[in-house]
Amino acid sequence: MNKIEGIILAAGYSARVKAFKMTLPLGEKTVLESCLQGMLDFCDKIIVIGGYQVEKIIPIVKAYPKVELVYNENYSEGMFSSVKKGLSYITSKRFFLTPGDYPVISKDTYRVMLNTVGEIVVPVYDGQTGHPALLASYLSQEIGQKEASLKEFINTKGFTTVTVDDEGILLDIDTWEDYLRIKDYLRVHNSGRKG
Repeated sequence: MNKIEGIILAAGYSARVKAFKMTLPLGEKTVLESCLQGMLDFCDKIIVIGGYQVEKIIPIVKAYPKVELVYNENYSEGMFSSVKKGLSYITSKRFFLTPGDYPVISKDTYRVMLNTVGEIVVPVYDGQTGHPALLASYLSQEIGQKEASLKEFINTKGFTTVTVDDEGILLDIDTWEDYLRIKDYLRVHNSGRKG
């Protein structure tokens, strides 16, 4: 059985944006919905890990039957606590993982990654690694025993890269300027597709 599942991390404080970034609008959708919709076609189930202001994402997640919201009561300990929480809900052989503030990852990136063999697959654009990561589920226990970060685990373990034509793997929302830049990116991207 080739089930694929996904984890989207949506528990953080959004402190530098000074607004709850998961619900910021991007076109007709929120940031979280945009992130979900890139992954949705390729996953049997997606786990969204909520924490700070979790009540704001409940109605978003409810609209998607394949998506399950899990509350991380330890979200104040940082992103790695949400990674560990998500791992305990994975039942597939491989799973995607991305922070929820990467809303413009293209579907082609997920498709190309799924067709790449490796226990950890990471996309590369313009020489830089980005999100999502595709991991073998048997690594979950090993990850769960670590204290540092997922990035450190991946770098130590080693990974397979796949080059993609998708700047979206590098575009996250850490600041309000990042958010505005992604809105511009989408505007250009969408007008290019229509033309």
